[in-house]
Amino acid sequence: MATTVLPRPKAYDDSFFKPISIWLTTTDHKLIGIMYMVTGVLSFVVGGIFALVMRLQLSQPNLHIVDAETYNQIVSAHGVTMIFFFVTIFLTGIANYMVPIMIGARDMAFPRVNLLGFWLVPVSIILYYSGFFTGGALDAGWTGYAPLTEKLYQGKSLGVDFWALSIIVWAISGIMASTNFLTTILGLRAPGMRFSRLPLFVWAQVSTSILLLVVGAPLALAMILLEFDRQLGTQFFTTAGRPVLYQHLFWFFGHPEVYIMILPGFGMISEIIPVFARKPLFGYMSMVAALFGIVFLSMTVWAHHMFTVGMNTYVEGFFMLMTMLIAVPTGIKFFNWIATAWWGSVEFTVPMKFAFGFLATFLIGGLTGIYLASVPVDTQLHQSYYVVAHLHYVLFGGSVFTIMAGIYYWFPKITGRLLGRTLGEWNFWTLFVGFNGTFLIMHTLGLEGMPRRIATYANPAWAATNLIITVSSFLIAFSVLLLLINLVQSWRNGEIAGNDPWQGNTLEWATTSPPPPYNFERIPPVRSFMPLRDLRESGELVES
Repeated sequence: MATTVLPRPKAYDDSFFKPISIWLTTTDHKLIGIMYMVTGVLSFVVGGIFALVMRLQLSQPNLHIVDAETYNQIVSAHGVTMIFFFVTIFLTGIANYMVPIMIGARDMAFPRVNLLGFWLVPVSIILYYSGFFTGGALDAGWTGYAPLTEKLYQGKSLGVDFWALSIIVWAISGIMASTNFLTTILGLRAPGMRFSRLPLFVWAQVSTSILLLVVGAPLALAMILLEFDRQLGTQFFTTAGRPVLYQHLFWFFGHPEVYIMILPGFGMISEIIPVFARKPLFGYMSMVAALFGIVFLSMTVWAHHMFTVGMNTYVEGFFMLMTMLIAVPTGIKFFNWIATAWWGSVEFTVPMKFAFGFLATFLIGGLTGIYLASVPVDTQLHQSYYVVAHLHYVLFGGSVFTIMAGIYYWFPKITGRLLGRTLGEWNFWTLFVGFNGTFLIMHTLGLEGMPRRIATYANPAWAATNLIITVSSFLIAFSVLLLLINLVQSWRNGEIAGNDPWQGNTLEWATTSPPPPYNFERIPPVRSFMPLRDLRESGELVES
């Protein structure tokens, strides 16, 4: 579709061109959502730069782009930035913007708490990166395993302390946001918006919020006890105490955190595929049930990250079984998405391509996860690059592809303008090729015995594979650059979208683009989980 440069809609100016004091103090959930998303994108760029430095170092044997100590800090910073400061923060921003509109609410239930929850995020980020200026940042992986975080190993560095404080603040922010989401969804739904009519993205946010409320506190507790060990001389996680206890506390958060990063993406895909397949979502109630099945099972599998620590055989068998079972609700969702698109009038828009890209990549991550659920297999592949490849197929495939789909899908609602189609196509294909080129063959490195978190290597048999991975990783970086160019260019001069450019199914498309501060002048009647589709089919909706 050709780009037509038109004057900005007045609502666009009203939504974006505000004094800085308004942005800093606003309680409008939409502006707070935008600030979350901008923070997430900036973190994505920073985390990506760390990844490129790592890949340059490993592109050939015995390279020393950075020294080993700095490399270890970069490895930790990449993981912490991507997991805590990009994916979770960006998805919180999308939910902040969309959930109230999708349920017909004026704002979040606790607007000031919403603003405070956001401002804790930059505090958390600043705390973490302060470690780089105080003798060295965290260098024990993004997980910070004890006893590597003992002062015995860290010397005079305050990086571990800043990391622990950063994660405590991050957890408090997440708990505040989760409480706010649940209260908003439970108490501020529009007339007719019964629980059986909630959009799938809203259900995904309910399940995500429940997970974060349950597992956020144990994470904060682990960080507090770690600080007790470091500052007060206690023995919770030290070599004289119980280092494995730290792993139990961390992974009780860490594995549900995978789904905290993925469930909102599941919700977005559940909104996007029906719209561009021009069919109702297949199996609405089974999709909701599958979400809560994932919530329950995700809290029963944490110790599959610990098969090599010497647990009882029966305990290992239990966690192996539960890890395999969690594939069942995820498989239900996959079959429902495929059934929704099957024989539909599929429009291969950019959001739909990213949705299908997610299906392909996350499926590979899920299959390798079933392999790693086996105790003998995991014991052999633990701490190898096979696990790195699996992790990225789950998290990058499950989060970044869905985030990209959500950006292209909801950018017109947020800005009033469409993202460029040509740049979007290049964005998708370079990301899809670059991602698979980076991580698909990385499985072979793990099978060949290359351990992860090593600053360099001497084995020439790994050189060619690592070089291909490095080149492919720069293709991912190029894809992200295309996205940023598209965002800036379309934000300034993109084609006017109108209120409902996709002929959407849910309430956010019933208001203006961008929405006014009060969201709706009049909320349309809600008769199902696709209220706009109902009105369109009944002839009650006049297209804008």
